[in-house]
Amino acid sequence: MRNISSGSLYLVISEGCDTTRPALEIAESGILGGVDIIQMREKNKSEAELIKLGKKLCRLCKNTGVKFIVNDDPDLAKKVGACGVHMGQEDIRQCPVSRARTILGKDKIIGISTHSYEEFKKATEEDVDYIAFGPIFKTKTKDYFIGTGDIKKVLRIKRKPVFFIGGINLSNIGPLIKMGVKNIAIIRAIAEASDREDAARKFKEAITG
Repeated sequence: MRNISSGSLYLVISEGCDTTRPALEIAESGILGGVDIIQMREKNKSEAELIKLGKKLCRLCKNTGVKFIVNDDPDLAKKVGACGVHMGQEDIRQCPVSRARTILGKDKIIGISTHSYEEFKKATEEDVDYIAFGPIFKTKTKDYFIGTGDIKKVLRIKRKPVFFIGGINLSNIGPLIKMGVKNIAIIRAIAEASDREDAARKFKEAITG
């Protein structure tokens, strides 16, 4: 379960990104387009709502062979039967990776966010299965972005799969591919696309060549 293939497309779903479509519908479209991993990233729902939605998304992903990840909370990930958890820098200060591993078990996926070369380098020493690096471009999700300057350095030292995230779209992905980027995480460029399935398919084609 912890194996993550090169050329993986990671869809982060938050209903706040698109008020016209529920998370389950966005997930279904993304999966049809070739998404490999789906993360539930909901900041404004109660625990009961998160458990209900998480179980639905988990069932969908299991039925379609897609990995399902829960954001922030290893306990919630365990409750809904997710493949693993994704944690930010603040999350791992409150719940170190070692504790998250104890909660989830050795067979589950743990990913963490990094926002600088220094954070990424430190993360390579952790017991994680992938590392996210970004935001690369300007995005509504964050109030800053780090640019593309460290991408080649990150790729040189990586020991585990790295997902580049933040403002990536079909217009700016080309230079990233030329730098050697193989895995990307997308939020709005799929969730807010007029044709989500087609958008996911085009991203998948871009990273798999």
